[in-house]
Amino acid sequence: MEKGNFILNLYPSTKFMLPLFVTISIFFVPGYLYAYLMLPLCILIAFFAGKAKELVNLVVKGLLVLVLFIFIIQSVIAPGEEIFWSWGIISIKQEGVMRSLSLTSKIIAIASAFLLFFRITPVKDISQALERIGMSPKFSYAIIATFQFIPEISNRSKVIMEAQKSRGVETEGNLLTRAKAFIPVLGPLVLSSITSTEERAIALETRAFSAIGKKTSLNELTKRRIDYIIQVAMVILLTILLIGRIWLWN
Repeated sequence: MEKGNFILNLYPSTKFMLPLFVTISIFFVPGYLYAYLMLPLCILIAFFAGKAKELVNLVVKGLLVLVLFIFIIQSVIAPGEEIFWSWGIISIKQEGVMRSLSLTSKIIAIASAFLLFFRITPVKDISQALERIGMSPKFSYAIIATFQFIPEISNRSKVIMEAQKSRGVETEGNLLTRAKAFIPVLGPLVLSSITSTEERAIALETRAFSAIGKKTSLNELTKRRIDYIIQVAMVILLTILLIGRIWLWN
């Protein structure tokens, strides 16, 4: 656990209540403003957790580009009668804009909440929390390996590209040049990945991973009183929003 940081020290299931709450609540509250407000809320939480820069980078580099693309496509292809803007055969209708706002707001809310969850929750904590509720250690390890696979492959490919560059291989330039430079990387990348998998399997067996019996861990998680309070509070808040949806917004 992170000493001195209240948010990072929360139990994984408590942290997971945030994306769960966001995913459910955006369908209870009508309109798109509430869903859009989930992004600054997540950034605020990430700021207090010391992860704001990482979250903003993920949102700007990946999420916003995807959302902007979906917004434009949905605005153009959605049917409607009242034209908001037109240019040649392309026309954006007011109904399409409203649908785009509704769809993209939900995507931003859910994606930002889950991005925040994985930024403030180490994968090893997720794995241990799953084991505590009865999940097989082998299955929980598969989850860890899945999350770690892409970053490891990315880092390994960068190292190989730098090695190729130091040998005089042209790795920068136009798209065709980069594609040609990437082909020699595939062989070492695949072989190093296979070697890494074998080494990991040997390391697991030396630590009695497949042995039958109760497993212990150096990383001990503790569910504190504040975790129960937060979980109950979020359930109560969701109930209030549901009642509001039924009695006020219908």
